Amino acid sequence: MINVVAAIIKNKEGKILIAQRNLKKAQGGLWEFPGGKVEYGETQEAAIVREIKEELNMDIKFDECFDEKIYKYPEKTIRLIAINCSMIGDTYEVREHEQIVWVTPDEFFNYKFAPADIYFVNKIVNNK
Repeated sequence: MINVVAAIIKNKEGKILIAQRNLKKAQGGLWEFPGGKVEYGETQEAAIVREIKEELNMDIKFDECFDEKIYKYPEKTIRLIAINCSMIGDTYEVREHEQIVWVTPDEFFNYKFAPADIYFVNKIVNNK
């Protein structure tokens, strides 16, 4: 099983960052909470900070684990760990995604999310 971390990053207005997957990658064009694979020997905290720095050149702080979900794709199984994070500063750049947007939970349903992220979308919307 592959451990994957996903950042739920809120800005000062309480909006959450979502990212559109690169069109040239698997599930291209779908939306997700940004993140990536946990490397061998790496903590979830270190992984999410590293991934967001790599993908968005953004500094974040690990706040707490939000939830996790096992998701089975035809070719692999992942354990997706969603992590509440705080943005440090206000600078970032889109490096690996098509685009990013800041949205309220009510706006989530205007975007087509990757299958593994839908569980977290619903949980955020229902707990707002």
